Amino acid sequence: MTSIVRTTAAALLALCVGLAPAAQAQISIIPEPQHVRAARGVFVLDGATVVSVPAGDEEARRAATYFADLMKRTRGLDLIVREGASGAGGIALRRADKGEDAYGLSVTGQGATITAGGFGGFLYGGISLWQLATAEEGRGAARIPAATIEDAPRFGWRGLMLDSARHYQSPEFIKSFIDWMALHKLNVFHWHLTDDQAWRLEIKRHPRLTEVGAWRVPAGAAPRADIDPDTGRPRPYGGFYSQDTVRDIVAYAAARNIVVVPEIDVPGHASAAIAAYPELGVTDVPGAAVPEVPADWGVYPTLFNVEESTLVFFEQVLDEVMDLFPGEYVHIGGDEAVKDQWKASARTQARMRELSVANEEALQSWFIGRLEKRLNARGRRLIGWDEILEGGLAPNATVMSWRGVDGAIEAARLGHDAVMTPGPVLYFDYRQSPHDGAPGRGIVSSMEDVYRFDPTPEELTPRQAQRVIGVQANLFTEHMRTEDRVEYQAFPRVSALAEVAWTAHDRMDWADFQTRLQPQLARYRTLGIDYATSGLEPAPPIPADGERRYDHQMKMCSEGLVLSLIDDAPIEGERPAFMMDILNPCWTYEGADLTGGRRVEVAVGQVPFNFQIGADRENIRFPTPTTPEGELQVRIGGCDGEPVLILPLAAASADMGVTVLSGELPAMEGRHDLCLRFTQHELDPMWGVDWVRIGGGR
Repeated sequence: MTSIVRTTAAALLALCVGLAPAAQAQISIIPEPQHVRAARGVFVLDGATVVSVPAGDEEARRAATYFADLMKRTRGLDLIVREGASGAGGIALRRADKGEDAYGLSVTGQGATITAGGFGGFLYGGISLWQLATAEEGRGAARIPAATIEDAPRFGWRGLMLDSARHYQSPEFIKSFIDWMALHKLNVFHWHLTDDQAWRLEIKRHPRLTEVGAWRVPAGAAPRADIDPDTGRPRPYGGFYSQDTVRDIVAYAAARNIVVVPEIDVPGHASAAIAAYPELGVTDVPGAAVPEVPADWGVYPTLFNVEESTLVFFEQVLDEVMDLFPGEYVHIGGDEAVKDQWKASARTQARMRELSVANEEALQSWFIGRLEKRLNARGRRLIGWDEILEGGLAPNATVMSWRGVDGAIEAARLGHDAVMTPGPVLYFDYRQSPHDGAPGRGIVSSMEDVYRFDPTPEELTPRQAQRVIGVQANLFTEHMRTEDRVEYQAFPRVSALAEVAWTAHDRMDWADFQTRLQPQLARYRTLGIDYATSGLEPAPPIPADGERRYDHQMKMCSEGLVLSLIDDAPIEGERPAFMMDILNPCWTYEGADLTGGRRVEVAVGQVPFNFQIGADRENIRFPTPTTPEGELQVRIGGCDGEPVLILPLAAASADMGVTVLSGELPAMEGRHDLCLRFTQHELDPMWGVDWVRIGGGR
C-alpha cells in the first residue's frame, strides 16, 4: 500500500544544520533544494554518457530510465542505462540511508552520483539533475555545473487536485497531467470524480452511475438545439473512466511516485448519482428528486438520504474504489451539504431519533463515520473537506482545509492530520493576474500569492504544526471546458506550489525564485506545456479611445460575484469569455472623451445563467425593457443616470456568438464615465459585454 510520507520539522532541521549557503545563480532548480553547495568544474553530459544502477535494483533502474527519457525528449540524447559501474564521465545511482523521497546529488567534472534510499529519492535526484542539464535551451550535450545537493521535502503530501466531474478530460490528458506533476516533485494526484454534474468512475455493481450519471445536456439554447439524429434528443456531453482505464492511470502515476487519491463526494454534490438511482435521494420532500443530470454550477440542495440501503450502497461503492486505488487515502468530500432537505424530511427526522443524533450536522458526521469504518476495516484512511469537522470529526479522519486555514488549525488542535488547500490562494480556477481575461473566477490568485503562502499557521504549536502533513492546489473546472484551459490555469503557478510544498519556508526567496523561473519556462516550452503569461508581464495600459477595451479592462460596477464566463458548449472551438458580476451585470468604461460626440461600438453576447445561488437569485434586478428582446443602455453620470443611448438587442438575440452593436453618443465637453447595463425580462440567458470601442466624432 502506498502511503503519504510525513516529513518532520526535526528531520529537516537535522538536514540543514551546519550546511553552506545556497549555490550561485547557475544552480537553477525548482523547487529549491534544502541545501546546495556550488563547486568548481563542469560535467559534460552527452550521447556517450552511461547511467549505471546497482545490479538487481529495479527501483533505481526505473528512475534511471525515466531520467534518460527526459534527456531524450528535451536534449535529444540517447543515454545508456545499465547495471554495474558507469566509469568516468558517467552518472551513477547508489543506495544510501535516506528518507523515502530524500536524495543526494553530487556533480563533479568527472560525472554525477545520485544517492537515495528508495524510488522517490532516485526519481527526484534525477529530475534535479535534468533541471541542471536544461538550465539553458538547446539540443545536444549539456554542461552541468559542479555542485553538491542534499535534499528532502518539507511535506509528505504535495498535491494537485483535478476536477474531472464538471468537465471530462481524456485518459491521455490525465497521464500528461501526472507527468507534469512528477517534474515538480508533487506526489498526490487528488482526482475529483463525482459531483452534481457527473459521476465519472465506473462502478460495476451499480452501472447506472455512469450509464446515466456521466452524461448531461449542457445549459443554454445552443446545445439544446444540437439534436442527435439517432435519438431525436439533444446531444449529451460527458464520459467516464472504466475500471481498466483507472488501473492503467494509477499504475502510470505510481511509476512517477504519485499516489492517486479518489474523491467520492457525499452526502452533498449528489445530483448525478441520484439522477441514476432516484431512491438514493430524499424522496419524501417535494421536488427533491433530480430528473436528469444537471448542467448548472453552484451549490445544490440535493442530498443523499440516510437510509440503511443508501449506506450499504456506498459501502459497496467504496469496496470497488479501494480495489482500484491502492493508496492510503480515500476522499469522501463532505463539503457544501445544505441540510434543508434533511430538515424538511419526516423520514430523515425519524431516522435521527432512531440514531439518537442531535442535529443535521451530527447526522452528516454519523454518515461519514459509517463510511470511515468501512475504509478503516481495509487499512485505509478517510480524508474530507473541512466541513467534516461540523457535528464532530470521525475518529481517524484527515481534514482538507479549503475555507481558509481555520479548518486545519482546528483539526491539528484536535490531534488530527490536515492538508492545507485554502481558497482563493490555492484555487487555480481563479485568475492569475488582474489583466487576465481567461474564463474563471474573478478574484486574482497570482503566482506570488501562491509562493508567499506558508502552510504552517503561526497559531499552532510546533507539535500541532506537525499535524499539517501537506499542501495542495485545486483545479475546479466549472469554467475550464477544454484541456488546454486546464493547462493554462495550472501553469506556471504549479512551480510556485512545488516550492511551497518542498522547500523549507526560511529558504524561500521570491526574487531568487523569479530568476530560477526563467529556465523553468524554457523547459515548459521544450516540453510543449502551455502556460499563462499574464502574471509574468506588467499590466498593459488601458486601451485608449479608438481601441477595443475588453470587459476585464473595464471596471465592474460592483463585485458581488465576479466571474469570467464561457458557454459550456459546444465543447470544441473558441468562444468569447464575458467577465461580469453575475449579481449585478454592469460595466463602467472610464474616461471616454465625448467632445464633439462619439460613435460607440459594443460587442455583446449571451451565456446561460446556470448558477445555483439560492436566495441571491431573487435579488438580481434589471431595468425594465421596452422591447421583447431587451436593450443595452449606455448611461452617463453613474448607472442610476438617464440613458444617453439605447441599443436594441433584437439582432443580437438570434446570434449564439458575438454581435457588434453601434450608435452615436451625444456631444459633451471633456471625459466621462460610461455605464453599460442591459434591460431584460428574464435572468436566463444573461447578456455580457465582450469589448467596447469609442470611435471618432461625427
